[in-house]
Amino acid sequence: MIPATVYDAATLEILWNGLTASADEAAATLVRTSFSTIVRESNDFACVLLDAEGDTLAESHLSIPSFVGCLPHTVKHLLRRFPPDIWQPGDVVVTNDPWLATGHRPDITMAMPIFHRGELVGFAGSIAHSPDIGGALWSADCREVFEEGLGIPPLWLYRAGALNRDLIELYRANSRVPDQAIGDLHAQVAAGEVLTRRLIEMLEDRDIRDLRALSVALQARAEAAMRAAIRALPDGTYRSAVQLDGYDEPLRIACAVTVHDDELCIDYAGTSPQVDRGLNCVLVFTRAYSIYPVKCVLDPETPKNEGAYRPIQVVAPEGCLVNPRFPAPVNARHLVGQVLSSAILEALFQALPERVIADSGSAPAFRTVFSGVGRHGERFQFTLFANGGMGARPTADGLPCTPFPTNSACASIEVMESLTPLTVWAKQVRPDSGGPGTWRGGYGQEIIVQVSGDQPVTLSVLSDRGRHPARGLRGGRPGACVDVQLVSRQANLPRKGRAVLQPGDVVALRYAGGGGYGDPRQRDPALVCADVRSGVVSPAAACEVYGLAQL
Repeated sequence: MIPATVYDAATLEILWNGLTASADEAAATLVRTSFSTIVRESNDFACVLLDAEGDTLAESHLSIPSFVGCLPHTVKHLLRRFPPDIWQPGDVVVTNDPWLATGHRPDITMAMPIFHRGELVGFAGSIAHSPDIGGALWSADCREVFEEGLGIPPLWLYRAGALNRDLIELYRANSRVPDQAIGDLHAQVAAGEVLTRRLIEMLEDRDIRDLRALSVALQARAEAAMRAAIRALPDGTYRSAVQLDGYDEPLRIACAVTVHDDELCIDYAGTSPQVDRGLNCVLVFTRAYSIYPVKCVLDPETPKNEGAYRPIQVVAPEGCLVNPRFPAPVNARHLVGQVLSSAILEALFQALPERVIADSGSAPAFRTVFSGVGRHGERFQFTLFANGGMGARPTADGLPCTPFPTNSACASIEVMESLTPLTVWAKQVRPDSGGPGTWRGGYGQEIIVQVSGDQPVTLSVLSDRGRHPARGLRGGRPGACVDVQLVSRQANLPRKGRAVLQPGDVVALRYAGGGGYGDPRQRDPALVCADVRSGVVSPAAACEVYGLAQL
């Protein structure tokens, strides 16, 4: 048996890779057994291994950063509600409480205890965005959380291996696409079972009784690395503010990043009060999307676990946009939560200008939900997870059509058209959408969708960046704004809200570009000419913005 206190660097690396591989295999299981395109095509999920105290140990490489940041909070609450001594093999607990889990009801959080040699050694945690939880679709226009779908407090889905069929029937009765919703739920169970088996196999193979010593060692290493990274920053307070379109009026995120020795505090005092639309971002989600960009900038290479986040404190006044009181509507909380990275990076730019990218047009993610009756009379619901461009880097162009700070992906158009009465006529580069600069912002895209069935389709639009584009740095210019148009009738659609599309209607979805970095006139002319040839920059912009005399 390996002594509890002896884990050299090589052994830790081997064990760390084993834990991560187990989480990756669980993720592969979830993807392959899921029923919805949200999970199997768009990657809106997480699989995480946690220790017996609820601290994160390892995550799958595909996991959504916000979900990983939220899971420890949820599992620790479950341990307070259900003490460790009452958990049994075969138990499964689920919840979608926004204030306990991931910030809105469409996400189903699941925890399964892992027992080894009769002792509770950890939890297999997973989160998956449900294809439908009832209520007002996935939308931004509700007035209270009660309108946003079925609420599930922490409940036993399985108790000692026995399925809670009443909960299944309740969930089924509240979903527009119940087979997909229940199928994804069971896929999460399958993923947890795989993670459990792989962990136990590793513990047996290494003759390790439990995860306590390993957890302490891994978290200590991660914490030390993060503290060293923070200590390298100049002490001080760095401030920024980001404007959002909001719903009825613009909103403001105020951010102060204070560095003191080896600790960092992110304070959102001065942020707009909570609103009566579904843009509010609960504190657990706020924290998750605050620590992630800090990790990306300061310590991107070392393992991610709860230890890395201990030196980071996140505070926000109760009742503000990023720490709302119940029962505030929260369905579209990503439209605020994902922009926290913009505020934090702008603040950190003052301390680390050579490490920070310009603002990203994909923050926040522009999402559209299509719902209605399919070609064969079946109910369908499809969420389009396409993305805008990332901000330019200090030494390179921004990445095009790339999600940040999330990592959800766009389902293939062939899958979309095969499952819905929709036809996609174009999915193409949006010219001049990347912010001009010495290094150009990542470009966005344009997607043209037509209702090709004979029934109306409800469209829910969740977007921002319609009036406040992604900003550039060091003279770089902003990227293009989001735009949503009903082309067939030459009318604008709401950038936040729901609309009914009639058969034959054509919608143009135009995604934002990232901000540029540096003076556009300093860009290498050869790069500008290459951009023109590829259709990323128009000839007019090459002359007027970048200063090319001829192409």
